[in-house]
Amino acid sequence: MNIVTYKLTFLLQLVFNSVGFSKEITVPTIFESWNVLQESDVWIGWTMKDDIQWCKAEKILPFELKRISTIIEDKGNYPSVFRRIEEAVILSNDIVHISLDMPFPFSGRDYIVRYVSNKTENEFTYTFTADNEIEIPVRKNYVRLINAGGQWRLTPTEKGKTKVTYVWNGELRGDFPNWALERAWKVQGTEVLNWLNEALK
Repeated sequence: MNIVTYKLTFLLQLVFNSVGFSKEITVPTIFESWNVLQESDVWIGWTMKDDIQWCKAEKILPFELKRISTIIEDKGNYPSVFRRIEEAVILSNDIVHISLDMPFPFSGRDYIVRYVSNKTENEFTYTFTADNEIEIPVRKNYVRLINAGGQWRLTPTEKGKTKVTYVWNGELRGDFPNWALERAWKVQGTEVLNWLNEALK
């Protein structure tokens, strides 16, 4: 490899690492097994599927499914419910730009996702995946989660109660260390479902 080719290869690697390239995300409908991180009123686990670290949090809430669904569907109000969300901007009927506050010293994260809902008599699901139809510049001190994806699943259990399942891609990109991922997943899953519970009281 001559010096010109070497410099070009090195430059391309720098561009790839700094900008990043998204891959088409499909949220799996079936997961074979989970590595359990927490067993309490909020159950949390993670698993690897299609080279993606998927996380799941579950909690049974003492509220009717339709009441919970009104909060999940009101995306513009997410900052009032989920306290790590700084801003949720509705870009279209089904596309949302969400900005997250990360604990010091990490940069904030943001992502643009398209929501698809499916409602049956037995459960409601809200699947979200990264979308680049509407371009939004990445702000200074933020890392774009270009592979964001996940799903809310609301399943009635006994009368007046609903099992809430929250699945998400655990990738955090940027400056976040791999050794801290499992702790971050536990915190995220616990906060999200407990904040949802508090908003319903």
